[in-house]
Amino acid sequence: MNTDRTPAADRTVLVTGGTSGMGLATARRLLADGSRVVVTGRDDARLDRAARLLDAGDRLLAVRADAAVPADLARLADTVRERYGKLDGVFANAGVAGFRPLEEVTEDEFDRITGTNLKGVLFTVRHALPLLDAAGGGSVVLNASWTQHRGLPGAAVYAATKAGVRSLARTLGSELAGRRIRVNSVSPGYIVTEMFHRAVPDPADHEPIRGHVPLGRLGTAEDVAETVAFLLSDRSSYITAQDIVIDGGLVPAFPSLTG
Repeated sequence: MNTDRTPAADRTVLVTGGTSGMGLATARRLLADGSRVVVTGRDDARLDRAARLLDAGDRLLAVRADAAVPADLARLADTVRERYGKLDGVFANAGVAGFRPLEEVTEDEFDRITGTNLKGVLFTVRHALPLLDAAGGGSVVLNASWTQHRGLPGAAVYAATKAGVRSLARTLGSELAGRRIRVNSVSPGYIVTEMFHRAVPDPADHEPIRGHVPLGRLGTAEDVAETVAFLLSDRSSYITAQDIVIDGGLVPAFPSLTG
Protein backbone atom coordinates (compact mmCIF):
# COMPACT_ATOMS: atom_id res chain seq x y z
CA MET A 1 0.00 0.00 0.00
CA ASN A 2 1.16 3.54 -0.60
CA THR A 3 3.08 5.15 2.26
CA ASP A 4 2.91 8.68 3.56
CA ARG A 5 5.94 9.44 1.41
CA THR A 6 4.00 8.80 -1.78
CA PRO A 7 3.42 12.17 -3.48
CA ALA A 8 -0.23 13.03 -4.05
CA ALA A 9 0.62 13.66 -7.70
CA ASP A 10 1.34 9.93 -8.06
CA ARG A 11 -2.10 8.92 -6.76
CA THR A 12 -5.09 8.16 -8.97
CA VAL A 13 -8.57 7.88 -7.45
CA LEU A 14 -11.88 6.83 -9.00
CA VAL A 15 -15.08 8.58 -7.86
CA THR A 16 -18.26 7.06 -9.25
CA GLY A 17 -21.29 9.32 -9.42
CA GLY A 18 -18.91 12.27 -9.43
CA THR A 19 -21.01 14.82 -11.28
CA SER A 20 -22.80 16.31 -8.27
CA GLY A 21 -23.22 16.24 -4.52
CA MET A 22 -20.86 14.17 -2.41
CA GLY A 23 -19.06 12.71 -5.41
CA LEU A 24 -18.31 16.10 -6.94
CA ALA A 25 -17.20 17.54 -3.60
CA THR A 26 -14.91 14.58 -3.01
CA ALA A 27 -13.40 14.89 -6.48
CA ARG A 28 -12.72 18.58 -5.82
CA ARG A 29 -11.14 17.77 -2.46
CA LEU A 30 -8.86 15.10 -3.95
CA LEU A 31 -7.81 17.36 -6.80
CA ALA A 32 -6.95 20.09 -4.29
CA ASP A 33 -4.58 17.60 -2.65
CA GLY A 34 -2.86 17.04 -6.00
CA SER A 35 -4.27 13.62 -6.92
CA ARG A 36 -5.43 12.56 -10.34
CA VAL A 37 -9.16 11.87 -10.32
CA VAL A 38 -11.50 9.84 -12.53
CA VAL A 39 -15.18 10.77 -12.23
CA THR A 40 -18.11 8.92 -13.73
CA GLY A 41 -21.71 9.74 -14.49
CA ARG A 42 -24.55 8.50 -16.66
CA ASP A 43 -25.17 11.77 -18.52
CA ASP A 44 -22.74 13.44 -20.93
CA ALA A 45 -24.03 16.95 -20.24
CA ARG A 46 -23.58 16.54 -16.47
CA LEU A 47 -20.11 15.08 -17.01
CA ASP A 48 -19.13 18.06 -19.13
CA ARG A 49 -20.47 20.43 -16.47
CA ALA A 50 -18.53 18.62 -13.74
CA ALA A 51 -15.33 18.78 -15.79
CA ARG A 52 -15.78 22.53 -16.21
CA LEU A 53 -16.44 23.03 -12.51
CA LEU A 54 -13.45 20.94 -11.47
CA ASP A 55 -11.19 22.55 -14.10
CA ALA A 56 -8.21 20.25 -13.51
CA GLY A 57 -6.85 19.69 -17.02
CA ASP A 58 -5.17 16.35 -17.59
CA ARG A 59 -5.40 15.46 -13.88
CA LEU A 60 -9.12 14.82 -14.43
CA LEU A 61 -10.70 12.09 -16.53
CA ALA A 62 -14.50 12.12 -16.95
CA VAL A 63 -15.99 8.83 -18.16
CA ARG A 64 -19.59 8.07 -19.01
CA ALA A 65 -20.56 4.90 -17.12
CA ASP A 66 -23.67 3.57 -15.44
CA ALA A 67 -22.76 1.84 -12.17
CA ALA A 68 -25.75 -0.49 -12.59
CA VAL A 69 -24.27 -1.92 -15.82
CA PRO A 70 -21.23 -4.18 -15.22
CA ALA A 71 -20.22 -3.88 -18.87
CA ASP A 72 -19.90 -0.11 -18.39
CA LEU A 73 -17.72 -0.71 -15.33
CA ALA A 74 -15.51 -3.09 -17.31
CA ARG A 75 -15.06 -0.45 -20.02
CA LEU A 76 -14.35 2.12 -17.33
CA ALA A 77 -11.57 -0.05 -15.91
CA ASP A 78 -10.08 -0.45 -19.39
CA THR A 79 -10.16 3.32 -19.92
CA VAL A 80 -8.44 3.99 -16.59
CA ARG A 81 -5.83 1.33 -17.33
CA GLU A 82 -5.03 2.90 -20.70
CA ARG A 83 -4.81 6.42 -19.24
CA TYR A 84 -3.17 5.91 -15.83
CA GLY A 85 -2.30 2.22 -15.48
CA LYS A 86 -3.47 1.90 -11.87
CA LEU A 87 -5.80 3.09 -9.13
CA ASP A 88 -4.74 4.02 -5.62
CA GLY A 89 -8.26 4.61 -4.36
CA VAL A 90 -11.95 4.19 -5.14
CA PHE A 91 -14.96 6.05 -3.80
CA ALA A 92 -17.93 3.89 -4.83
CA ASN A 93 -20.41 6.71 -4.47
CA ALA A 94 -22.92 6.28 -7.30
CA GLY A 95 -26.37 5.69 -5.90
CA VAL A 96 -30.06 6.31 -6.42
CA ALA A 97 -32.85 6.94 -3.95
CA GLY A 98 -36.43 5.80 -3.69
CA PHE A 99 -38.82 6.35 -0.80
CA ARG A 100 -42.33 4.93 -0.80
CA PRO A 101 -44.59 2.82 1.43
CA LEU A 102 -44.13 -0.92 1.21
CA GLU A 103 -47.41 -1.50 -0.60
CA GLU A 104 -46.25 0.87 -3.38
CA VAL A 105 -42.90 -0.83 -3.97
CA THR A 106 -42.77 -2.44 -7.41
CA GLU A 107 -40.36 -5.01 -8.77
CA ASP A 108 -39.00 -2.43 -11.21
CA GLU A 109 -38.35 -0.01 -8.37
CA PHE A 110 -36.63 -2.72 -6.35
CA ASP A 111 -34.41 -3.65 -9.30
CA ARG A 112 -33.60 0.00 -10.03
CA ILE A 113 -32.41 0.76 -6.51
CA THR A 114 -30.60 -2.51 -5.83
CA GLY A 115 -29.04 -2.48 -9.30
CA THR A 116 -27.16 0.74 -8.63
CA ASN A 117 -26.78 0.82 -4.85
CA LEU A 118 -25.71 -2.76 -4.22
CA LYS A 119 -24.85 -4.55 -7.46
CA GLY A 120 -23.21 -1.40 -8.79
CA VAL A 121 -21.01 -1.01 -5.71
CA LEU A 122 -19.91 -4.64 -5.73
CA PHE A 123 -18.99 -4.62 -9.42
CA THR A 124 -17.29 -1.24 -9.14
CA VAL A 125 -14.88 -2.81 -6.67
CA ARG A 126 -14.68 -6.03 -8.66
CA HIS A 127 -13.53 -4.27 -11.83
CA ALA A 128 -11.22 -1.92 -9.95
CA LEU A 129 -9.30 -4.78 -8.28
CA PRO A 130 -6.66 -5.30 -10.99
CA LEU A 131 -5.95 -1.57 -11.03
CA LEU A 132 -5.59 -1.49 -7.24
CA ASP A 133 -3.32 -4.52 -7.43
CA ALA A 134 -1.23 -2.67 -10.02
CA ALA A 135 -0.68 0.09 -7.45
CA GLY A 136 0.39 -2.43 -4.81
CA GLY A 137 -2.80 -1.92 -2.83
CA GLY A 138 -4.99 1.01 -1.97
CA SER A 139 -8.12 2.21 -0.23
CA VAL A 140 -11.77 1.74 -1.13
CA VAL A 141 -14.60 3.74 0.40
CA LEU A 142 -18.23 2.70 -0.09
CA ASN A 143 -21.08 5.17 0.34
CA ALA A 144 -23.71 3.73 2.68
CA SER A 145 -26.27 5.78 4.65
CA TRP A 146 -27.50 6.55 8.15
CA THR A 147 -30.73 4.76 7.19
CA GLN A 148 -29.01 1.41 7.70
CA HIS A 149 -28.76 2.28 11.42
CA ARG A 150 -32.32 3.51 12.10
CA GLY A 151 -35.72 2.64 10.72
CA LEU A 152 -37.10 5.29 8.35
CA PRO A 153 -40.67 4.80 7.05
CA GLY A 154 -40.76 4.45 3.29
CA ALA A 155 -37.08 3.53 2.98
CA ALA A 156 -37.33 -0.27 3.02
CA VAL A 157 -35.50 -0.93 -0.25
CA TYR A 158 -33.09 2.00 -0.05
CA ALA A 159 -32.04 1.22 3.53
CA ALA A 160 -31.65 -2.47 2.77
CA THR A 161 -29.23 -1.71 -0.05
CA LYS A 162 -27.22 0.55 2.25
CA ALA A 163 -27.08 -2.14 4.91
CA GLY A 164 -25.76 -4.40 2.17
CA VAL A 165 -23.09 -1.83 1.34
CA ARG A 166 -22.02 -1.75 4.98
CA SER A 167 -21.81 -5.54 4.97
CA LEU A 168 -19.65 -5.41 1.83
CA ALA A 169 -17.21 -3.09 3.60
CA ARG A 170 -16.81 -5.60 6.42
CA THR A 171 -16.51 -8.63 4.17
CA LEU A 172 -14.26 -7.08 1.55
CA GLY A 173 -12.18 -5.42 4.24
CA SER A 174 -11.37 -8.94 5.43
CA GLU A 175 -11.13 -10.58 2.02
CA LEU A 176 -8.84 -7.99 0.42
CA ALA A 177 -6.58 -7.23 3.38
CA GLY A 178 -4.02 -9.74 2.14
CA ARG A 179 -3.80 -7.75 -1.09
CA ARG A 180 -3.08 -4.59 0.94
CA ILE A 181 -6.45 -3.10 0.02
CA ARG A 182 -8.44 -1.42 2.78
CA VAL A 183 -12.23 -1.19 2.48
CA ASN A 184 -14.40 1.09 4.63
CA SER A 185 -17.82 2.68 4.34
CA VAL A 186 -19.25 6.06 5.26
CA SER A 187 -22.84 6.61 6.35
CA PRO A 188 -23.89 10.20 5.68
CA GLY A 189 -26.85 11.66 7.52
CA TYR A 190 -29.01 14.44 6.13
CA ILE A 191 -26.67 15.98 3.55
CA VAL A 192 -27.94 18.87 1.41
CA THR A 193 -27.48 17.66 -2.16
CA GLU A 194 -29.64 17.42 -5.26
CA MET A 195 -30.84 14.03 -4.04
CA PHE A 196 -31.86 15.54 -0.68
CA HIS A 197 -33.84 18.29 -2.41
CA ARG A 198 -35.61 15.72 -4.59
CA ALA A 199 -36.52 13.66 -1.53
CA VAL A 200 -37.51 16.72 0.55
CA PRO A 201 -38.59 19.34 -2.00
CA ASP A 202 -40.46 21.65 0.39
CA PRO A 203 -38.06 23.95 2.30
CA ALA A 204 -40.63 24.12 5.10
CA ASP A 205 -39.82 20.49 5.85
CA HIS A 206 -36.12 21.16 6.34
CA GLU A 207 -36.44 22.79 9.75
CA PRO A 208 -38.11 19.80 11.45
CA ILE A 209 -35.41 17.56 10.00
CA ARG A 210 -32.71 19.89 11.32
CA GLY A 211 -34.35 19.65 14.72
CA HIS A 212 -33.47 15.95 14.91
CA VAL A 213 -29.74 16.66 14.48
CA PRO A 214 -27.88 17.35 17.75
CA LEU A 215 -25.39 19.67 16.02
CA GLY A 216 -28.33 21.74 14.82
CA ARG A 217 -27.57 21.84 11.11
CA LEU A 218 -27.88 19.78 7.98
CA GLY A 219 -24.68 18.37 6.53
CA THR A 220 -22.86 19.53 3.43
CA ALA A 221 -21.24 17.53 0.67
CA GLU A 222 -17.91 18.94 1.86
CA ASP A 223 -18.46 17.38 5.31
CA VAL A 224 -18.55 13.98 3.64
CA ALA A 225 -15.69 14.75 1.25
CA GLU A 226 -13.32 15.51 4.13
CA THR A 227 -13.96 12.13 5.73
CA VAL A 228 -13.73 10.23 2.45
CA ALA A 229 -10.44 11.97 1.59
CA PHE A 230 -9.08 10.91 4.98
CA LEU A 231 -10.10 7.27 4.45
CA LEU A 232 -8.60 7.27 0.97
CA SER A 233 -5.30 8.62 2.26
CA ASP A 234 -2.49 6.89 4.09
CA ARG A 235 -3.40 8.86 7.21
CA SER A 236 -6.00 6.11 7.78
CA SER A 237 -3.61 3.25 7.01
CA TYR A 238 -4.69 1.19 10.07
CA ILE A 239 -8.43 1.52 9.46
CA THR A 240 -10.36 -1.09 7.51
CA ALA A 241 -13.78 -2.81 7.55
CA GLN A 242 -15.21 0.16 9.47
CA ASP A 243 -18.24 2.39 8.97
CA ILE A 244 -17.96 6.08 9.82
CA VAL A 245 -21.28 7.85 10.39
CA ILE A 246 -21.23 11.50 9.24
CA ASP A 247 -24.52 12.74 10.61
CA GLY A 248 -24.12 15.52 13.18
CA GLY A 249 -25.12 13.05 15.89
CA LEU A 250 -28.43 12.02 14.27
CA VAL A 251 -28.00 8.28 14.84
CA PRO A 252 -26.37 8.02 18.30
CA ALA A 253 -27.68 11.05 20.17
CA PHE A 254 -30.81 13.04 20.95
CA PRO A 255 -30.78 16.79 20.34
CA SER A 256 -30.61 18.92 23.45
CA LEU A 257 -34.03 19.67 24.94
CA THR A 258 -32.75 22.94 26.37
CA GLY A 259 -31.57 24.42 23.06
